[in-house]
Amino acid sequence: MMNEPAEINEFSALLRARVPLILIETHEEPRILKLLTQASSLENQLMMRWSIVDGLGRVAGTGGGTGQFAASANGDHGKAIYQTNELIDCLRHIDKSSQNGVYVLCDAHPGFKDAVAVRLIREIAMDHASCARTLVFVSPVLEDVPSELLRLAGHFKPKLPTRDDIRSVVVSEAQLYHTQNGDKVRGDRRTVDLLIMHLLGLEFEDVRRLVRQALRADGEINQDDIRRILTIKHRALGGEGVLGFEESSFKFDAIGGLVRMKHWVALRQKPFLDPKTAALDRPRGILLLGVMGGGKSLAARAVAGEWNIPLMRLDFGAMYNKFYGESERNLRAALAAAEGMAPCVLWIDELEKGLGGNGGEQDGGVSRRILGTFLTWLSERSNAAKPVFIVATANDISTLPPELIRKGRFDEIFFVDFPNTAAREQIFTIHLKKRGFDPAAFDLAALAANASSFSGAEIEQAVIAAIFEAAARDGEHALTSTDVLHELERTRPLSVVMAERIGKLRAWAHDRAVLADDLHD
Repeated sequence: MMNEPAEINEFSALLRARVPLILIETHEEPRILKLLTQASSLENQLMMRWSIVDGLGRVAGTGGGTGQFAASANGDHGKAIYQTNELIDCLRHIDKSSQNGVYVLCDAHPGFKDAVAVRLIREIAMDHASCARTLVFVSPVLEDVPSELLRLAGHFKPKLPTRDDIRSVVVSEAQLYHTQNGDKVRGDRRTVDLLIMHLLGLEFEDVRRLVRQALRADGEINQDDIRRILTIKHRALGGEGVLGFEESSFKFDAIGGLVRMKHWVALRQKPFLDPKTAALDRPRGILLLGVMGGGKSLAARAVAGEWNIPLMRLDFGAMYNKFYGESERNLRAALAAAEGMAPCVLWIDELEKGLGGNGGEQDGGVSRRILGTFLTWLSERSNAAKPVFIVATANDISTLPPELIRKGRFDEIFFVDFPNTAAREQIFTIHLKKRGFDPAAFDLAALAANASSFSGAEIEQAVIAAIFEAAARDGEHALTSTDVLHELERTRPLSVVMAERIGKLRAWAHDRAVLADDLHD
């Protein structure tokens, strides 16, 4: 693994700096223990490992150890010291011992809630100057470390595999499959590249396990493997609940109109997915403002479908929590999970409901803190390393705080108006085809002309209602243009019902946003 020498050097530097506590949050305990063993050997330091199952024991090959505590060089230990299985007993033994060295404590994080354990850890750490005993905590979860220990601690972050590392894993597993089964692994280069891209952000052992599962299933790397990997990755990153994962099969040809927005997105696909092809910053995202039912949510899905990347939906409703600070923590966790799924589209539907400025002090300041957390992430995120393309939608711009929509937050603000004539013909075609009708059998020009100022959603509902009426009348789906025209006549579109509000929205967007489609009729 290409990262190992760098990781060994990084940990060795922490040992040489005489950091008393080192925190390592990882699921890759065997790999990390092997690295720590190698680093301890290079620094000629004794390494001891503790777990609640095995107790405290010496790791072979470190600090000139003798055969009394013989063990493998993978971080395993041999004979344990008597009565050290409990964390408190282990810490008391270390505290009383004059033996310098590296003491690796595996899954000791529950002890951070024990006042006695915390005090013992502090005493060992504060005595580091006279007795160099370094405590290393290795655990999948290190969230509740007391502040008094954090002041004394250094952090070691294991490197994640690069594209080249993942490709090496795929090649080695494919060779192993060929050796064992006699068949070569099937799969085109584009699918393999997609697999590698979506495995980014996972740890080495997860990568190897998922690649092996994909190959052993049918000897082929295909889209089913990619979907399964994305689902597992989302679950592993803890994004369930607040951050939903949706498979998007939508393409732009399933949406009528929005010509300018589609063109804008198409131009930025390659720079977003492969920044080496252009000396440009990766695109950051867009805000789609406009009338309800205009296709904003479908557009968000279609961006992910066109770019063939995961669609992550941020649910503000599931984020809010009655306990102080929990809502912000939920948001930070969701945004971190989105970065873990990168490259991806982060869809924030009806942005004004989650980040609108009407909360004030009525909700205890939660809305303001959520907004601050989100703005900080927008400003500080590294889109080069973890590309997340935001597609936010809004129906009411008046409630959004100005600091959220200023230039630089989003690459562009598009205004989605009612579809023009050409777009309405496309929308009728899409919805008639979707329900098994031949659009050529309908007078699309007449339908489009009579649906002026109808939204895409209203056009769809008119088609559906006409199908029901025709079926009830004739006992079969003998739908005609006349049936659809009758439904259009009976419909009072949003452009009439909420004319004043839509007029204000258009007036705001006139000089402040880019039209998502060509000029209105």
